[in-house]
Amino acid sequence: MSNRILVTFASRTGSTAEVAKIIDEVLTSRGYSVDLISVKEKPSMEGYRAVIIGSSIRMGGWLPEMLEFIRTNQKTLSQIPTAIFTVHIVNLGPDNVSRAARKAYTVPVWKMLTPAHEAFFAGKMDPEKLSFGDRILSRIATGNEGQKVGDFRDWEQIRSWAQTIFS
Repeated sequence: MSNRILVTFASRTGSTAEVAKIIDEVLTSRGYSVDLISVKEKPSMEGYRAVIIGSSIRMGGWLPEMLEFIRTNQKTLSQIPTAIFTVHIVNLGPDNVSRAARKAYTVPVWKMLTPAHEAFFAGKMDPEKLSFGDRILSRIATGNEGQKVGDFRDWEQIRSWAQTIFS
């Protein structure tokens, strides 16, 4: 069996792309041949032993282009090990409400496939990288929680997850 793994991601401001890059580096250090490809490039599914799919959150869910990729490749994804990760900036707490909100992000994904692994990672919010409309939507989406600005990514958590997937 091939040791090729596809890591594909959907990112609006680059935070999720940077997370995917770390996952790529860890998998490569484990001996896998990794292709790191933005979903916007419409990667082919041919020849991979496994796929890792990641998306940032916008308006309470995965980005539409990633959901479309999954829908288009659903048959192939159901036949090989698949892992998913979500990068988000709200609902970061350990409480039941935050956990339920995180799980809600991936309900559409779980309706199309059953991932072997799943992770949720805190993201990065840089309002300067957002369009005016996205800045407004971000303020609305964070509501009472307030808009978090800064880099909340836990690189050790991300590396640790990448060390264990598909072991």
